[in-house]
Amino acid sequence: MGFTGFPDEAFVFYEGLEADNSKTYFTRHKHLYEDAVRAPMLALTDELADEFGTAQLFRPYRDVRFAKDKSPYKTHQGAFIDLMPGIGLYVEVSAAGLFIAGGIYTQAADQVARYRAAVDEDLSGKPLQSIVAELTAAGYTLEGDRLKTRPRGVPDDHPRIELLRHRSLYAGLRLEPEPWVHTEEVRGRVRESWQAYGPLVEWLCTHVRGSELPRR
Repeated sequence: MGFTGFPDEAFVFYEGLEADNSKTYFTRHKHLYEDAVRAPMLALTDELADEFGTAQLFRPYRDVRFAKDKSPYKTHQGAFIDLMPGIGLYVEVSAAGLFIAGGIYTQAADQVARYRAAVDEDLSGKPLQSIVAELTAAGYTLEGDRLKTRPRGVPDDHPRIELLRHRSLYAGLRLEPEPWVHTEEVRGRVRESWQAYGPLVEWLCTHVRGSELPRR
């Protein structure tokens, strides 16, 4: 069955889960999760796989072993295309609508060091600065974990100080659940965003992971 959009029941399901994040609610409404959330997300990512790669859907259960918040379920359904470990493309559906993103999400200390070295160097840092400027000009937001102050040893007047603060870096687009989300127009919007993220993802694969973007 092809992708035809996310039905209204998907957003109703997550609105209810936000109000009652319990096993009782999830079990009682699991058919909505399976039919209105998981099945459409699988169909969407399957139809984009030839162009972008195979996506993995995240499980709906939260890992609460070390969390203060013991709510058992995630209040969104995400799917991630892992082009290199931690670097890739992401799409999410929740009560708030859709979130479409691309970049790097987790970095070890040595990866952060490689990232900052590449940003600091003009030959590699200036192209990233241009990529980010084009994305923000197109309406995408730049997100990720970052320092509130400057990294140690970096001068306050560094031309790419804001990029150097990042420990993870991704571009994103948040879209409210307007009527078009119930149609296959979603597929086109996800495709357009993922294509726009291509230069950022390629830069990260090249400079953070130390190799070129893998070919499929």
